[in-house]
Amino acid sequence: MLLLPTVLPDTALFLDFDGTLVDIAATPDAVRVPGGLVSTLDALHRQLGGALAIVTGRPIADIDQFLHPLLLPVAGEHGAQYRMADGSRPSVDQPPLEDAVEAMSELAAQHAGLLVERKPHSVALHYRHAPQLEALCRATMQQIVAGRSGVELLYGKCVVEVKPAGIHKGQAIAYFMTTEPFAGRVPIFAGDDVTDESGIAAAQQLGGRGIKIGEGASLAQHRCLSSAALRGWLASARTTLAPLAASVGRDADEAAAGQPGSEAG
Repeated sequence: MLLLPTVLPDTALFLDFDGTLVDIAATPDAVRVPGGLVSTLDALHRQLGGALAIVTGRPIADIDQFLHPLLLPVAGEHGAQYRMADGSRPSVDQPPLEDAVEAMSELAAQHAGLLVERKPHSVALHYRHAPQLEALCRATMQQIVAGRSGVELLYGKCVVEVKPAGIHKGQAIAYFMTTEPFAGRVPIFAGDDVTDESGIAAAQQLGGRGIKIGEGASLAQHRCLSSAALRGWLASARTTLAPLAASVGRDADEAAAGQPGSEAG
């Protein structure tokens, strides 16, 4: 794989959250946001003219809580809900999930170490603390969705999720790239999980770059060893972009006012 790509003023930057911006935690609520991350994301968002978005399996509300007071464009729940750069919030219809929630809850009550995470448009069963139950968790949820339309299973690191069918991070990135300020830019997407591979594929198919965080097979052209290393890359990009973004701003101002040294006609 290649060295990490350079973030340029015409980049559209898409970032997964868990395992990418922050380290994986024992439970979803136990995540800790490292010092300096919010200010780095805020600076990059401004330097890129707003073309920075979080693309995550979490609901948007979770991201807002962790990155407070920063409010970025977000594709939540793998693209089941959005907050676009203009503040609009398109989302897909919520599928009926009561039977999935009931099955997961029953399983969690019978086996220690399982955690049910209910989201607005999906429900996830985490088995990080009981990895020996992976086969049972997957088989149980496969039975729940068998023959049902409108929902599908998504497998991640120690988690199986029931979500709306056809929704994935690649679709989310493709959608963002049809809107301002992302349209016409070169996308970069960074993610750590198998659920991020569709986003990596989409970014590369759109002429951009994909970054895989950590070990494991990936379609990505680039690899970053850890979320800490990814945060270091973002901090470096912030420093590098500062003079470039300022130069782009001056060029735009000069173009609007007329070239330096020319007479206004």
